[in-house]
Amino acid sequence: MCPPSKHPEVTLFKPSTKTSFTVVGTDEPHFSRRKEILKKHPEIKQLYGPDIRLLPSILVIVTVQLALSLYATKIQDWRHFVFLAYSVGGTLTHWLSLGTHELAHNLCFHTTLYNEVLAMIANCAQSIPSCISFKRYHLEHHYKQGENITDVDVPTDWEGRFFNNTFKKTIFVFLQPAFYALRPMFTNPKAPTWKEGLNFAVVLGFDAFLAYTFGGKALLFNFASTLLGMGLHPVAGHFISEHYTFVAGQETYSYYGPLNLVSFNVGYHNEHHDFPKISGFRLPMVKKIAPEYYEDLHSYNSWPKVLYDYITRPDMSPYSRIKRFPKDRAAQEEKSKDASDMAISSSGSEDSEDEGPQNCASEGKKTK
Repeated sequence: MCPPSKHPEVTLFKPSTKTSFTVVGTDEPHFSRRKEILKKHPEIKQLYGPDIRLLPSILVIVTVQLALSLYATKIQDWRHFVFLAYSVGGTLTHWLSLGTHELAHNLCFHTTLYNEVLAMIANCAQSIPSCISFKRYHLEHHYKQGENITDVDVPTDWEGRFFNNTFKKTIFVFLQPAFYALRPMFTNPKAPTWKEGLNFAVVLGFDAFLAYTFGGKALLFNFASTLLGMGLHPVAGHFISEHYTFVAGQETYSYYGPLNLVSFNVGYHNEHHDFPKISGFRLPMVKKIAPEYYEDLHSYNSWPKVLYDYITRPDMSPYSRIKRFPKDRAAQEEKSKDASDMAISSSGSEDSEDEGPQNCASEGKKTK
């Protein structure tokens, strides 16, 4: 094992180039890292489990966003409309998207279905049904981080080849919501499930109700807020900061700036990947308990600065990601027996085998 002051993933990899990804033969780093940290700091397990504070937080954000959408129906100046949708609505809807991220890990309730229902409520204020599909792909992003085809968080070769200069990278960042929505359909399509159908029915039904009752402008405000908030927006800087290799070999990065207050601490991203069973409300405690594992890592204090650097630096592009190819499945099976920190089972048990990678992959197939 590497000494605690060093990061297991910071090794002498060949950096990504503008024409290719960095391909590595190593496993994703957080599984082994989690085992090492828990061996030294077993008290971190006391932070595991759902946090009911997520429930009132999401309900308040939904209420404020819907109130804003009703107010927006009275706005005559479209510049005012767009500014409000970008500045306030974009922040609120992105905050909700990060709430659905928490719910994808079952971090509000012990019962999976309750988390999914709350995620659909959050989606209603965003106007776009996405939470169930996001959950199916996101859990794979954790235990198969960077894996070709499976991890749809990694851009495609086409994106890497095309978005190769400052102007095009600006477009790439602005269109992040489109790429996140469309990329899985091309790289790793999955058969729809009844829960995804329910997600669409609930959200589109609410959209119809909102438009019919209060006018199309209210629906347009929520839709615009979601798209603007997921694109070239300060909070959306986390899309770039989390895994783009600004430092050769370091695969995951944390952000410790003030925007964590409106993102459920998603900036604590090394901590989150090390311990996905810990709620965002408690993630700062991980760094306090085990500072020697995080203080020497490259991190950020400004998401807007990350966006600026990504767009303007000629050495950064969609290719600036670490990619790995599937390894022996027997090894994956063995790893899954010990990976109890990946998702929370519906029973709330911390040590159940239901929480390993295999069952994370089947999240979209059955209710636990």
